[in-house]
Amino acid sequence: MVQGNDTSVSEFILLGLSEEPALQPLIFGLFLSMYLITVLGNLLIILAVSSDSHLHTPMYFFLSNLSLVDICFTSTTVPKMLWNIQTQSKVITYAGCITQMYFFILFAVTDDFILTVMAYDRYVAICHPLHYTVIMNPQLCGLLVLVSWIMSALYCMLQSLMVLRLSFCTCLEVPHFFCELNQMVQLACSDTFLNKMVVCFEIGLMGGGPFVCIIYSYSKIVASMRGIPTAEGKYKAFSTCASHLSVVSLFYGTSLGVYLSSAATQRSHSSAAASVLYTVVTPMLNPFIYSLRNKDIKGALKRFVGMTGIKGPVVLGMRKYP
Repeated sequence: MVQGNDTSVSEFILLGLSEEPALQPLIFGLFLSMYLITVLGNLLIILAVSSDSHLHTPMYFFLSNLSLVDICFTSTTVPKMLWNIQTQSKVITYAGCITQMYFFILFAVTDDFILTVMAYDRYVAICHPLHYTVIMNPQLCGLLVLVSWIMSALYCMLQSLMVLRLSFCTCLEVPHFFCELNQMVQLACSDTFLNKMVVCFEIGLMGGGPFVCIIYSYSKIVASMRGIPTAEGKYKAFSTCASHLSVVSLFYGTSLGVYLSSAATQRSHSSAAASVLYTVVTPMLNPFIYSLRNKDIKGALKRFVGMTGIKGPVVLGMRKYP
């Protein structure tokens, strides 16, 4: 007889990246620094795009949405880990674990879809430049982002419902710093065959599908660039894709590395350490990749910082001389 979930007493122990007490202050400081850099960097991208009318284009609209998702994505895991280190408690409730897993999947899949939408945007810009403004109109851009969120929500709802049907007999140790889907399935004491089948199918569909679309878009972009007669024209076309291509490579490269590491060592801290690459490092690097290689973003950031710096003295002056 299959035992049902006992959510009133079920708790999970997040073992984190290391169980060595001496390393906890170092891990806390490192992850706090990376989290603050991630939030600040992505927030500056959002503020720069929203405050500069020159950046009110589909490309930067998608970029600001990507930055918002990256902030949310990192915020689902790092604050809880920092809180556990600070309070010296590794416990997370059953409800908290399911909630964390739900939002982690939601933002991870949305990140994937938005990267795919950005690849389509670059495809239209390079392969159909004369019809770009007609094709990538505000209505379509908003619809693409909305569909990305809806599909991600439906996907993570399915995965969460599949986990809810599992039985967890006792207080269990998770060799990770957050409630990751594969770890939850492995710790169940009921039959997990259906869960594993759904996970494999959905990963192939929701992960492989967008990746194929990105590859197809860039294959068309490369074919179109070959027809550009001048080297300068080819460089300009490539420069519009370089930042996005770097982010895509970083996202998929680290994600693939994590799942390969997880498959090889299912119950060790190595998979948790590898997951830091795409859960923390990638969202932190995205603003730097886009700002360092993009003159428009750097100009908008300078104007935004200058504008906020000017407002202070003006306000003070008005208060001093009413």
